[in-house]
Amino acid sequence: MNTLNASLLLAIPLAPLIGAAIAGIFGTKLGGNLIGRSACHTVTILGVAIACALSIFVLMQVLDGARFDANIYEWMRLGNERVLPIGFLIDPLSSMMMVVVTFVSLMVHIYTIGYMAEDEGYNRFFAYISLFTFSMLMLVMSNNFLQLFFGWEAVGLVSYLLIGFWYTRPTAIFANMKAFLVNRVGDFGFILGIGLVFAATGFMNYQDVFEQSSTIAAQTLPGTDWNLMTVACICLFIGAMGKSAQFPLHVWLPDSMEGPTPISALIHAATMVTAGIFMVSRMSPLFEFSDTALSFILIIGSITALFMGFLGIVQNDIKRVVAYSTLSQLGYMTVALGVSAYPVAVFHLMTHAFFKALLFLGAGSVIMGMHHDQDMRNMGGLWKYMPITWITSLVGSLALIGTPFFSGFYSKDSIIEAVHESHLYGANFAYFAVMVGVFVTAFYSFRMYFLVFHGKERFGHAPVQHHAQEDDHHEEHHGLPPGQKPHESPWVVTLPLVLLAIPSALIGYITIGPMLFGGFFEDSIAIDAVAHPVMEELSQAFHGAFAMAMHSFTSPVLWLALAGVLTSAVFYLWMPQIPTAIAKIFAPLKKVLDNKYYLDDFNQYVFGKGAQLLGNGFWKSGDQSVIDGFMVNGSAKLVRWFSSFVRQAQTGYLYHYAFAMIIGVVGLITWILYTHLGSIG
Repeated sequence: MNTLNASLLLAIPLAPLIGAAIAGIFGTKLGGNLIGRSACHTVTILGVAIACALSIFVLMQVLDGARFDANIYEWMRLGNERVLPIGFLIDPLSSMMMVVVTFVSLMVHIYTIGYMAEDEGYNRFFAYISLFTFSMLMLVMSNNFLQLFFGWEAVGLVSYLLIGFWYTRPTAIFANMKAFLVNRVGDFGFILGIGLVFAATGFMNYQDVFEQSSTIAAQTLPGTDWNLMTVACICLFIGAMGKSAQFPLHVWLPDSMEGPTPISALIHAATMVTAGIFMVSRMSPLFEFSDTALSFILIIGSITALFMGFLGIVQNDIKRVVAYSTLSQLGYMTVALGVSAYPVAVFHLMTHAFFKALLFLGAGSVIMGMHHDQDMRNMGGLWKYMPITWITSLVGSLALIGTPFFSGFYSKDSIIEAVHESHLYGANFAYFAVMVGVFVTAFYSFRMYFLVFHGKERFGHAPVQHHAQEDDHHEEHHGLPPGQKPHESPWVVTLPLVLLAIPSALIGYITIGPMLFGGFFEDSIAIDAVAHPVMEELSQAFHGAFAMAMHSFTSPVLWLALAGVLTSAVFYLWMPQIPTAIAKIFAPLKKVLDNKYYLDDFNQYVFGKGAQLLGNGFWKSGDQSVIDGFMVNGSAKLVRWFSSFVRQAQTGYLYHYAFAMIIGVVGLITWILYTHLGSIG
């Protein structure tokens, strides 16, 4: 087996890190603004381009059989045996993720030149997105839990910075704090899972832990009769629930749309939110030992896939529609993990990265053409004015709903088939959820498409309603003024759209055979084929990408998607009075959807208010009463009381002091004589 060069691998994450450092230090006030915009975007794009080129080269080497699993340096040693290293594990899973991360990041970097051209934080933004690329690469390339956790927290930190990029806007600050706190909940479970694995094995390296997986599975959590592997896997998955926005830890992702659109594409569609899917796939040798953990994953993913899709139907902000679509598709990936179809989950992760990044960047292009108006009710008929954005957005939408021959079809249909073949607890509910989700996805996707690109032109007059407007820290009018028409975006915006549309259409057809049924992941992902034979059954039913697409015309999945498209066309193109009437009839249900199942209110009143009450209690009883009242003020009162007696002796008369000295001398002599005579006696 060929071994990859360690220096070459090290250059992949370091290239974007160096670009981020140069732009972040010398292109901002921190370093005196020594370099301008052109230098900042050049150095960061160059760093990501180098990482992308090297990642593609590494993938080619991996396809030829090359592998790498070694420590780069030793970060810490505990005792004589337990080593905490920094190292790389390069195999088909990580090399594929490296290409996806760097390619999408490169497209976003180029796109940002046009999208953020008028923003004062231009250089800072490039530094952040380049730093994010470094963090994500460290996560996917890691060969141990320590480095995984470092990358995990680093992408969370950069996400916090990017969501609150426009830090003068209160909604952005609220959104990034919300993302930070919700992810801390998930990360608490994640670090507990890592701690349990480390305590049980004494190792941090993946391979060392995987070799002892059967030993962990035979143990129970101390003090309980719970299986240790089940507890550890559920804790690890709680981390994935936070990062990959699974119910009920999904609430941060829609609000993260307060950040600029490029980061929505990079972080909240293509890379960071899929970190949890990647992590569970990497930990498949552990999860395969616990059907309980897999069923838990399956049910959580099913709830997310179905109920987040419903919320996409009632959104009017173009970015929030795509955000809820992301939540639903992450649920599909999680469902695939739950039925042990890890390769299918990762396959959907890859295809989704391309077409969802395309949809987000397309939404950003529309926002630019509409002069920063994000409300779809103020759009319509844009296909005439923005042809490239229109065509590429159509490609992304077709891929998203699973149109035959498009990339999303192959991955999404494989997930549905895998769930259908599974006999795990919760599989029946999961199958119902993903099937209904097909119709729902097609409906809200083409609702957005029709409202934006077709139908009556609704721009150029007083807007119906605006909310979650981008860039409102600029004092400018949002929306097109009367008489002005939308315009196509500059080439730095449309070029990434075209380059993302190509894999969105073709990558599934090309790669489904080798990735799912050609042994691509055989040494990256472990599946117990006896206990969980889903992948074996899918393999037997697969007869090629073309045959799979043709077979879909006899499948209810395609007809459900087609029904969703036609329903949205009827509702929003031909008979727009129907959705208005339905909204009135089902007003209570719509109110529930508009309020996002009241989960935000629940969190705000139970956890937010609860934490506030608890904090006030600690402040009043602990800080004011115990610390200030008893310890600080109490000690001061004690000293003052004691001093009030002592100062009586300070009269200022010399004879009083002489008398005190005589008394002291007499007492000292008495004590000496007493002790001397006592020792003689």
